Amino acid sequence: MNHLEYCERRSIARYLKKKQGVRWIARALDRSPSTISEEIRLGSVRGIYRADRAQKKADRRRKQAKQKCLKVAMNPILKEYVTKALEDDQSPEGISGRMREIDTHIQYASTKAIYHFIGSSHGGPLEHHLYRKRVKRKGGPKRGTKAAGDTTKVSIEKRSRKANERLEFGHFEGDFIESGKAGYGSLLVLVERKTRYPFIIYTKNRTTLTVNDLIAGCLGGIPVRSITLDNDLSFQKHEELSALVEAVVYLTHPYNSAEKGTVENRNGRIREFVPKGCDISQIPPEVILQAEQHLRTRFMKCLGFRTPKETWVRELKKHTCARIKKTTPVGLTS
Repeated sequence: MNHLEYCERRSIARYLKKKQGVRWIARALDRSPSTISEEIRLGSVRGIYRADRAQKKADRRRKQAKQKCLKVAMNPILKEYVTKALEDDQSPEGISGRMREIDTHIQYASTKAIYHFIGSSHGGPLEHHLYRKRVKRKGGPKRGTKAAGDTTKVSIEKRSRKANERLEFGHFEGDFIESGKAGYGSLLVLVERKTRYPFIIYTKNRTTLTVNDLIAGCLGGIPVRSITLDNDLSFQKHEELSALVEAVVYLTHPYNSAEKGTVENRNGRIREFVPKGCDISQIPPEVILQAEQHLRTRFMKCLGFRTPKETWVRELKKHTCARIKKTTPVGLTS
């Protein structure tokens, strides 16, 4: 239904002077009683409804509503902030949350206001940065080979509550992204569960020795409490890997990717840079680095709209301080 016209407001004022009720007026104007009731409430001044005053108040409300929709476009500082974040492929929800929780010096804009900005002529060129515009999802079975039954493996069922609930830093998940059938090379993806901080490593082959060395080299000098992997043949020598990283290696149940959902989620984001079915050996190293940096610098709601990189650095500092405190003798003074 269209907005009320000035002639209808004049009729409402005339009927009210004749002491007609809201429902009677609604029938006379072929409007709903709630519409008439709301108009009288919003258009009255000190309990008196006049058509000219009601029309001015309605015009003012509509103008303010349009300004609110273009809140981002009308504020140069806010527009610059939102534009830069969108160009960095941040999501509207992430940008809004970041302004509310972290960058509070910037005037706040809701997720809806940012989408209005993108949908307007001011922000239209930025629409292709939205995730749904950048990525075309393609289904299909996942390639890979699974190891046979292994009696030496430590099941994910034994993983601690702190690791499961992301209460403790140092628990990682690992997985592979494969080339298409005619391609070569793979990407080894490691993600820390609490901070969602990823590592993406290209490898030409997936022998157990090579994979173990890559994981140990990547996580060297980092406090590792556990690594969760699937039953891929490349992870068959998990006992040797456990010794290399000095942490327990948990294996998921066969064909249950949800048990390492953190790395699976990151893999989906990496597909924006490494399309499904492509030859990974032909992907330039700078593109893989770009994917890694993109995932490390996304505003994430689960992290209080901080980035994985910010959260990673904070957790490393906490670990370093705790280690120094633990090794410093009691009563030692400078």
